[in-house]
Amino acid sequence: MSKVPREKKEATLGISVIPVLVLVAVLSVSIIKFGADAHIPILVGATVAALIAVFKLGYKWEEIEAGIIDSIGTVMQAILILAIIGMLIGSWIAGGIVPTLIYYGLQILSPTFFLVTALFLSSIVSIATGSSWTTAGTVGVALIGIAQGLGISVPLAAGCIVSGAYFGDKMSPLSDTTNLAPAMAGSTLFDHIKHMGYTTGLSYGITAVIFIIIGFQYRGQELNTAEIQGILDAIKTIYVVKPVFLLVPVITIAAVALKIPAIPGLIIGVVLGGFCMIFQGGDLGAILDAVQNGVVAESGHEMVDQLLTGGGMQSMMNTISLIMCALTFGGILETTGMMACIAGKLLDKAKSTGSLVLVTILSCLFVNILCADQYLGIALPGKMFKDEYAERGLAPRNLSRVLEDSGTVTSALVPWNTCGATMAAFLGVATFSYAPFAFFNILSPIVSVIYGFTGFSIMTIDEDPASDQYTHPMKLKKSPEELERYVENYRKTHASA
Repeated sequence: MSKVPREKKEATLGISVIPVLVLVAVLSVSIIKFGADAHIPILVGATVAALIAVFKLGYKWEEIEAGIIDSIGTVMQAILILAIIGMLIGSWIAGGIVPTLIYYGLQILSPTFFLVTALFLSSIVSIATGSSWTTAGTVGVALIGIAQGLGISVPLAAGCIVSGAYFGDKMSPLSDTTNLAPAMAGSTLFDHIKHMGYTTGLSYGITAVIFIIIGFQYRGQELNTAEIQGILDAIKTIYVVKPVFLLVPVITIAAVALKIPAIPGLIIGVVLGGFCMIFQGGDLGAILDAVQNGVVAESGHEMVDQLLTGGGMQSMMNTISLIMCALTFGGILETTGMMACIAGKLLDKAKSTGSLVLVTILSCLFVNILCADQYLGIALPGKMFKDEYAERGLAPRNLSRVLEDSGTVTSALVPWNTCGATMAAFLGVATFSYAPFAFFNILSPIVSVIYGFTGFSIMTIDEDPASDQYTHPMKLKKSPEELERYVENYRKTHASA
């Protein structure tokens, strides 16, 4: 007798929030009480979600497993990049490149202007490469070392670097998220970048002013010249320092900026770092060990040894495993419709343009927390809200801007998100430690919401020449009922305007 296949049930809000509440509860106990990391709590939440999907919603395990694999598959390129940047950091430390950057940086930068200089430098590199990860894993590592030498708070410096890195990540046409957001919303790349200037410009300007003000608190601070000299001497005892080594980050950044794909571009940096190791007296075995396992500095100077110890592919494995755990949880929620259910309930509350922007912002943050990946934080809300923005007569570039104002930047504020975990791994600072100082990442969604409620820079379809496919309802491939609803919503929007 053949089995009758079970009918799948649609996830309700009550069912959908159970795994979320379990995750929050277990994470809180694990991190706050025991100081453990997020791996096991996330897997506990995933287990609860899977049990609900199988026994309550009627899903087969094979379907859930396929969803998990698809979820992890979406970030395999990012995982490969993460491993390669670990290799790059190892080769750049062992090759004397990072020590050289720190050596000269300590002699050039002053405490007063370090923060704003670090912000601008991180921004320029990120715009040129289109990658916040590349920025943090290269100049970010060196800037952290310089901050330590100048006596500047490391979490503060890390927040500054993250702010600059994500400004460039948002505004660079080379960035994958900057291309993904308009693709999901239906706008064009350069219209999207231009429209982001309103929110991003204000957020970045405020951020720069804040870091300038904080920097003045270090004005007149008496530098411990003996300590700085001790750092310089310790670096030179274990590394050959030459200005020519500075060409390596320039070449690597230029390669990515010239649109060489990220993985080959970063591998060029690894190879150049390995070549520089020859000048440090390293042989092939030493090069392979540095790339695989990283470097252990032994200068006798505690700060220098701590700073120049790290890197290697193995140093990224904990971060990669955390990302895979988080994407397991996110994959289950997405496959079973729990994520869509929660987002749908949020959308029911969005009556005005301001509330629609707020709901979109919260949805991006919600996905970043639960699915732990900024690509999903942009793609899922983009899919869910695209038609809603069109039906309300709002130009697609509004949605693409909001997706980046939240989906891109808040990813770095979540410890178990791919971006938060990566920033922490590269900079050596816990996500929750630098997050309060990542002012740009905090301000961007706030400014976006304010613009939504005030209507400032919110563009209607009539005002957007690039949105012709939305201007005329007959060009929307919808049913007659949907077209009628579209026309009515469109008229109401413009009547109220």
